Amino acid sequence: METYVILKLIWTLLLGVLLVGLAVMVGMDMGVGTLLRFVGRSDAERRATLNAIGPHWDGNQVWFILGGGAIFAAFPTLYATSFSTFYVVMILLLFSMILRPVAFEYRSKVDARRWRGAWDWAFLISGAVPMIVFGAAIGNILEGVAFHFSWDGQYYQDQSFIWYLLNPFALLCGVMSLALAVYQGGAMLMMRTEAPIAGRARGFAMAGGWLAALLFAAGGFWVARLPGFVLTQPVDPGMPATPLVGSGVAMAVGAWLSNFYIAPLLWIAPGLGFFGMIVGPLALAARRPAWGWWLGALAWVGTIFTVGFAMFPFLMPSTTAPAQSLTVWNASGSAYNLSWMLAFTLVFAPAVVIYTGWAFRIMRGKVKTNAIAENEHSY
Repeated sequence: METYVILKLIWTLLLGVLLVGLAVMVGMDMGVGTLLRFVGRSDAERRATLNAIGPHWDGNQVWFILGGGAIFAAFPTLYATSFSTFYVVMILLLFSMILRPVAFEYRSKVDARRWRGAWDWAFLISGAVPMIVFGAAIGNILEGVAFHFSWDGQYYQDQSFIWYLLNPFALLCGVMSLALAVYQGGAMLMMRTEAPIAGRARGFAMAGGWLAALLFAAGGFWVARLPGFVLTQPVDPGMPATPLVGSGVAMAVGAWLSNFYIAPLLWIAPGLGFFGMIVGPLALAARRPAWGWWLGALAWVGTIFTVGFAMFPFLMPSTTAPAQSLTVWNASGSAYNLSWMLAFTLVFAPAVVIYTGWAFRIMRGKVKTNAIAENEHSY
């Protein structure tokens, strides 16, 4: 197998890892923001909830940049096409996320009930909307996107952005994404806060985990009846990185399950997803939040890799011109680019993981509600 093909496969795997990191770390923070108004009944309790993620939330948001940067550099055609297709959705995502740092900085600046209540709503919006958009985007990709390229490489969008955001399957995926975020956030609050916040968070987290499992199962049955995409002729994995080099692609109901039938070992991915979503809430019920948190991370791993295995080698299929669908083979960067990126990743990725682990270890422990209420410098 030539080096260029190996690099494409490695970066496909790394893209999946980055999406998992984004879902786990950012999803945890978004889950806490979503739960803020429900687990905190007083201003002191809500401040304690925010300070549970206060030392980490801004660092966790970097996973968004890492994910976008990796797509930009490793799969530039995918980056350009997807960010254009979902442009309005991306703007909605950005505006909702802009509320988040502003809310952190300004919520406690004024000791007024209405002022702080308004920012608590901002936390709810900036927590729920991004996770719904994240899941809905994955649902949109599974359904296929209406776009095509002209002879000169110009991209054309053939469907309204409203349908991308609001169609039923995308909404199902969005709600599932939010449910997993609520689960992850609730598990984090169990580790970092005291009663009664931790007790309330446990109830919401358990409900989120089991709802995610239900929606994951429903989504699986839906995908089995969903028109998917399949290659109808052999493709050169080392082909030029341009969608104008046509491939034999057809749409067929249930096509997204074909890889699982070809390689039954891939069923491990959805199995891991279900295991995390079902057993995780049981760990929380047994008051083992650390175990529950890691099982929630496992649920994200299973979910995202299930989608990746189902779609491989497709990255962004086209319903308008299936032969111009973006795949691992025709949407990647150059071999030179992928090689240098891999070299830097092998150096800096372990450093990021080590530093993140160190930061969580140093700032571990319970956030005391009384101490936060008396500290005017905390969130």
